[in-house]
Amino acid sequence: MPPSTNHKTIGIYVRVSTNRQDVDVQLLELRRYCQARGWEALEYVDDGFSGALSEDQRPALKNLMADARLLKIAAVVVWDYSRFARSLRQLVDAMDSFRAWGVAFISLREGIDTETANGRLIFGIFASLAEFERELTRERILLGLKRARARGRVPGPKRNPVVLQRLAQEAAGGRSLRQLAGVFGVSKDTVRALLQRPTA
Repeated sequence: MPPSTNHKTIGIYVRVSTNRQDVDVQLLELRRYCQARGWEALEYVDDGFSGALSEDQRPALKNLMADARLLKIAAVVVWDYSRFARSLRQLVDAMDSFRAWGVAFISLREGIDTETANGRLIFGIFASLAEFERELTRERILLGLKRARARGRVPGPKRNPVVLQRLAQEAAGGRSLRQLAGVFGVSKDTVRALLQRPTA
């Protein structure tokens, strides 16, 4: 269980993807939430960054994760989990890291607070859904490879533009080379080479 956030420093994370959106809408509500609980807050703002970008491509998120890893913050508070992660798997992977570090995760709109039993239950449901989606993806890819072999074709992502596109989408969602290699049934070196190939 994460440590209590009482009298601790909290990390507020805010993201907007276009200049037509205003970070202050999220910040005001998050600041009020933290002030009402007597929490000191550090603010991490990615202004003009897509949620599809990985952690390394969003500077504020990268700093937030580094501070969480070093336990400089006791919890991460967001306005909406879609501001933090674009995909369910990206969210679950981050929350797994927070749990390992003893850092709580709170999303106001969804009512998620991993310091509570209800919040941990919701996280468990999210994790189960993410694993289900991962298994479905893997089954579809393996079925496609099996069909290709049955037709005498050379299987694999190098010869399948649909799989290549899916690989790029999964990588943009923040999955590691090891995770991608497991899902697509190839080596990490193959994944790295395919991601470095110029697109048509």
